[in-house]
Amino acid sequence: MNERLTSTWAVLDEAHLALRAVVEGVRPGDWTRPTPCARWSVAQVLQHAAGDQLGYAASITGSGGPAFDPFSPAGHLGPVDRPGAGLVDLADEAMRASAAAWATVAQDATAVPTPLPQGKLPGRLAAGACALDAAVHAWDIALATDRPSPLGNALSGELLEVARELVEPLRAWGAYAAILPADPSDDDTAILLRYLGRDPHWTAAPAV
Repeated sequence: MNERLTSTWAVLDEAHLALRAVVEGVRPGDWTRPTPCARWSVAQVLQHAAGDQLGYAASITGSGGPAFDPFSPAGHLGPVDRPGAGLVDLADEAMRASAAAWATVAQDATAVPTPLPQGKLPGRLAAGACALDAAVHAWDIALATDRPSPLGNALSGELLEVARELVEPLRAWGAYAAILPADPSDDDTAILLRYLGRDPHWTAAPAV
């Protein structure tokens, strides 16, 4: 990927860094692997995540949204028989567009446009929501491709605060599954994942 841009929003920059790291580790045979997003492959999750970043950027700038439906990702740009085709570049472009757009938003902004049903949000929440999307999908891709989790407890703790303020209305839209039961051994990352309906110990089902 090209040299990354920074957004001036630390939580978003860290989430973008996590997503970039896992994308750079995706191997050619990984694109069709299943992910914690049960309906989607690695390629589809990445295309969805890129589309969401473009959506946040377009909400701020008024242009440049995704040319596809992020909630119905094909998993490729171009030939059907080439899963993942063009998606690394798409993800890079999307994160660069997102960072550039967020760099124009003041830290004390009180009404930042978002693609969420909630509409405009305070800057902290809006940037956190954008970061939450990138970071959690980075985790999805990492586990699907047998990579370590890219989420540290500090980032997860910050994103958990955002999630608790924003996620409940989004469950009705199917954006997140129901909360999973807690475990006494959970760290901040596991608590965040369970709150978002994800199993912190997810593994792909063995082939039968």
